[in-house]
Amino acid sequence: MEPFTDLPRVRSDSMSSSVSQGSRSKVLLRQRLSQLLTCIDDMSSDDEASEEVSRTLDEAFQLCGRFIPTDAFRLHIVTWNVATAEPPKDVASLLQLDVEPPTDLYVIGLQEVNATPVRFLSDLLVEDAWSHVFMDTLAPRGFVKVTSVRMQGLLLLVFAKQLHLPFIRNVQATYTRTGFFGYWGNKGGVTVRFSFYGHMVCFLNCHLAAHVNYALQRVDEIEYILETQDFDLPDTPHVRDHKAVFWFGDLNFRIADHGLHFLRSSINSGRLHLLWDKDQLTMMKKKEAFLQEFEEGPLNFKPTYKFDRNSETYDTSGKKRKPAWTDRILWRIKAKTFPPEDEDEKASTSSDEGLDEYPLQVTQDKYTSDMSYGASDHKPVIATFSLEVKKCFDTPLVHVSPLGVWSADQEALLNYTVQEDFLSSTWDWIALYKVGFKSALDYETFVWVREEELPETNEVIQLHVDKDEIPLLGGDYVLGYYSTNMQSIIGLSANFQIMESKRAVMEGLVPENINGLNQ
Repeated sequence: MEPFTDLPRVRSDSMSSSVSQGSRSKVLLRQRLSQLLTCIDDMSSDDEASEEVSRTLDEAFQLCGRFIPTDAFRLHIVTWNVATAEPPKDVASLLQLDVEPPTDLYVIGLQEVNATPVRFLSDLLVEDAWSHVFMDTLAPRGFVKVTSVRMQGLLLLVFAKQLHLPFIRNVQATYTRTGFFGYWGNKGGVTVRFSFYGHMVCFLNCHLAAHVNYALQRVDEIEYILETQDFDLPDTPHVRDHKAVFWFGDLNFRIADHGLHFLRSSINSGRLHLLWDKDQLTMMKKKEAFLQEFEEGPLNFKPTYKFDRNSETYDTSGKKRKPAWTDRILWRIKAKTFPPEDEDEKASTSSDEGLDEYPLQVTQDKYTSDMSYGASDHKPVIATFSLEVKKCFDTPLVHVSPLGVWSADQEALLNYTVQEDFLSSTWDWIALYKVGFKSALDYETFVWVREEELPETNEVIQLHVDKDEIPLLGGDYVLGYYSTNMQSIIGLSANFQIMESKRAVMEGLVPENINGLNQ
C-alpha cells in the first residue's frame, strides 16, 4: 500500500465552498484591490496616490494574513466492512502507526461487526473484540478512546492523543436506523460529534442499502440521516451545522452499466479512470445538491468489494459480484455565510470584515485501501487529513495536580482549580489513571468532586484519596478531571510517580530491598 505522492492534495477550508462560495471567500480582498486601482486613477498628486496605494496594499495583505492557521493536526480515518469476521491480531498497517508527522486523532468506522443476539448482548456488557484490539494497539502509544457508539453491526471509535483530551469537549453520539423502514439497525448511520480546540467536528459512519438497483434509495437514506440526526447544542443542532463533517462507511454505491469483463480488465490494467464516470456516487453527486457539498479524493485505488476471503482475488463464487468502490470517505466544510451582494461594501468596513476569526482548513493527504487484510470480502479504506486550525483556546478548563508523595502507605492529596467557568456538576469526578490508560473508564480509582457547592473560578479545592484505593505497586500515573456534562476529560495533571508501598513488600508483591540489593 503505497501513497500516491505524485497526486495533488485535496484541500478545502471554512472560508469557502467548492460548490457555490469559492470565489466569494475572497470578495473583501478583491474590493481592496479594486480600491487600489481606483485610487491610482483618481489621485492627482503623486505623493497622495503613493500614500493611498501603500495603505490599501497594507490592508489587503493584512486580510490575507488573517487566514493563516497556526496549528496543524493529523487525522487518520479507517472504514471497513468486516463481514462479521473476528479482528486480526495485527492492525499496525491499518493504523500506519509510525507515519510522520505523527497522528493526533484516529477515527475508525466498522460495518457488519458480529451482532448475533448473544454476541451483541455480551458486547453491551464488555467492550467488543474490535474495540479491544484497537485500544490494546493504540493505548501503549499514548492514545485514549474518547468515545464510541454502536448500533448492531455498526461501530464508530474515536481515539485521541492524551495531550489533546482537555481540548475535546461536548462529546455526543447518536444513531439512525434505516433498515426495514427505519425499525432495524442493520443499516443506517452512527455519529460522534465534539468540539476540537473550539472547532465543531462531526464523524458519520454509514451502512446504506445494498445492490446495484438501489442507488436512489441510498441517496434517500443518507439525506434522511443528515436531516433527522440532532444534538442538544444550540450552535450545532444538526450534522451539517458542524464546521467539518466526515462521512464514511460502506455506502454501497456500485459501478453501473459496465460488464464484469470490462470492469476486471480495467482494474487489472490499472485504467481505473475508465470506471469513474459510472460510479454511482459520482453520478448522484451531479444530480443531488446536498451531495455536492461533500468532497472526495480521487479513486486511485482498486475497488474494495467483492473479494474472496483471505485473498486479493475478486469474487469467484457463483454470484460473481461485480467489483465496486462501496467503501468511501468524504468530507464537508461548512461554508462561511457572507452578506448579500448589496451589503458587501458595508461588510468590508466592519471590524471583523465578515471573515471567520478561527478558520479551519482540511487537506486530504492520502486516500487508499489496504489489500493486505483478507478477513472480510471488503478491503479497508484509509484516508489521512491535515487539519489546520487557529485554536479557539489552549487552556484546560480545570487544572488538577497531586500533592506530596503518593503511596498506598498513607492518604493522598490532590488539588483542582476551575480555570474557566463551565457547566460543572457534582457528578463530575477526578480519576487516577495509569499512564497508557485506554479510556476515561480505565481508571485505578476515582473521587467525586466537592459535593456541597460548585467551585468558584480560580478557587483551589483539595480532595483526599483513601490509601486503600491507591495501587500498592509503584508506577507512572496521571490524574484526570471528567466532566459529566461534556462527556470528556477536561483536565489532566502532569505524569507523576506513585511509590511502591511497604504493604507491597510485606505481601510479597515485590522483593524486599536490603542494603540496596534485592533479596
